Amino acid sequence: MKYNFSEKVTHLQASAIREILKYSADPEVISFAAGSPAPEALPAKQLEELSAQILAQEPGIAFQYGVTEGYAPLREEVKKMLTRRGCYDPEYDDVIITSGAQQANELSAKVLCNEGDTILAESPSFIGSLNAFKSYHVDLQGVTLESDGINTEELEEKLKTGNVKLVYLIPNFQNPTGNTMSWEKRVKTFELCSKYSAVILEDNPYGDLRFAGEDIKSIKTLDREGSVIYSGTFSKILSPGIRVGYVCAHKDIIQKIVVCKQVADVHTTMWSQMLVYRFLKKYDIEEHIRNLHSVYEHKTNLMLDGIAQDFSSRITYTKPQGGLFIWCELPQGTSTKEMVDFCTCAVRDHKVAIVPGTAFVINDTDETRAFRLNFSTPADDKIVKGCQILGKLSKEMFGD
Repeated sequence: MKYNFSEKVTHLQASAIREILKYSADPEVISFAAGSPAPEALPAKQLEELSAQILAQEPGIAFQYGVTEGYAPLREEVKKMLTRRGCYDPEYDDVIITSGAQQANELSAKVLCNEGDTILAESPSFIGSLNAFKSYHVDLQGVTLESDGINTEELEEKLKTGNVKLVYLIPNFQNPTGNTMSWEKRVKTFELCSKYSAVILEDNPYGDLRFAGEDIKSIKTLDREGSVIYSGTFSKILSPGIRVGYVCAHKDIIQKIVVCKQVADVHTTMWSQMLVYRFLKKYDIEEHIRNLHSVYEHKTNLMLDGIAQDFSSRITYTKPQGGLFIWCELPQGTSTKEMVDFCTCAVRDHKVAIVPGTAFVINDTDETRAFRLNFSTPADDKIVKGCQILGKLSKEMFGD
């Protein structure tokens, strides 16, 4: 049977990352393509014990429906956590628990944007959010991402059009580049968006994973009138599989998100929410996060050392102070096709999976010569071996 799919989905393509991850089923493939936390950093034992307690003590709650806003005790703990970080004002903010930060971002766009409205995003940016925005037939435009954050001059030129509803940013250890927005640019971006009445969607899945340098306050800490939506998640610090995220925003925005979530999945899984709540109550979450830093610092430095030692010197790369990713750029003059050929050859012929930069561009026609590496998921020996393989390939294609 031939299906006539809706216009909302006909232009969407399968995530290139998910397609590449299919190769990971092959045990011979070294995958630098994932975006998952380090397996050794997940508190599996603690979560197992807490889960057993929930199922023994409160199965009637864990297995039942819950309210859309989220498990009330967890919401209160999230509010306390955000208050400590200066990201929650009880006078006008509220919090809803979502099925991961992906849903948080998708619902934020849904409640604010009509077809044809403009959403601005860093270019490159996270493919999951880009596809979510595209599904609403918005005018999605990219703004050049620099080493210290979005290009604010270019941002203002696009804001001047007057049709920008939402500006999507990943200020901390951005996916895919690993770049972090400076405080000066956070302030300038906030001021510009306030001036032109655009809402900022601040996506912060990686902010807790800083292992070097000084913390930079969230854009949300500048917000005094509800012009910033803050999206967070427990995926990177507890477990991505439990799918628990949250949105902190003005109460009016949260009310609309609640309605939209009701028709999406009714509520986030109760067992997952209770598990996160019990972890927050029993353990010091800030201490837990600090304990993660040594894991990520070690793995980052291991990959950076491998790149410096093994890769062609003509390849440039970011040196993140946290997060999960390193962004590599092939030599000037390399075409998008040559970059894709390099990535394809790496996985097909050399069994090392990496993600081509085309997975993160705003428009299919955008040129890119970059690729993304993930250092958190593979074991240490795989990082070393994978860098050696990619290094040999890079020298064969681009010289020493």
